[in-house]
Amino acid sequence: MNTLFHFLRRTPSAVLLLLQLIILLTTPLLADTASSHAVSWALGTLALILVAVIIRFSPVFNAVGFVLVGVALTLSALVAWAGMADLAVWANVAEAMAYFYAAWGMVMYMLDDHEVTRDELFAAAAVFTLMAWGFAFLYSACQILYPHSFTAAVNVDAPRTWLELLFLSFTSMSSTGLGDIIPITPPARVISAIQMFTGVMYVALIVSRLVGMAGVKTSK
Repeated sequence: MNTLFHFLRRTPSAVLLLLQLIILLTTPLLADTASSHAVSWALGTLALILVAVIIRFSPVFNAVGFVLVGVALTLSALVAWAGMADLAVWANVAEAMAYFYAAWGMVMYMLDDHEVTRDELFAAAAVFTLMAWGFAFLYSACQILYPHSFTAAVNVDAPRTWLELLFLSFTSMSSTGLGDIIPITPPARVISAIQMFTGVMYVALIVSRLVGMAGVKTSK
């Protein structure tokens, strides 16, 4: 137990990555309802709070991060439990901004020094999941503002579920193709194009830098 606690304290990014993977694995078990979305959003908020704990650059950075998380959680709660569906777009946008801000903060955390730690390797994977979730929330907001923004091989005209949008986000982020979920309206295609570019540049600039520094450290 002490060994496990020591590992978690030394590598908090691993905890964040594990939490994100748990959220992903439990998503298919939740029905596509407002209450299930609230559970998913609450788990995501826990992930964002953990990010705020990991990043210790400045009080201002942490304060902004906590404000974004607070706004996202408040709007999500109003949509899920108060039935204020008109705020759904803003809730999704707030969630997306919080995830993107968290991802940016963790990238700064990885670039803060010239040595690669075990925690930074876990952080590289965690940032990928944070950005994937952020774009999924943007897709969700886009679908509300522009109905029929996405089509699929099954239930062509039906609104896409949260899991389908998350699947689209991961396939776009990894540049493995769009699969059976396709953006068909201009706003949806713009978001998808930006995500593809972001995913490619993240691997080319950030991940490759970590791999290079890890190789230099190993060769010494």
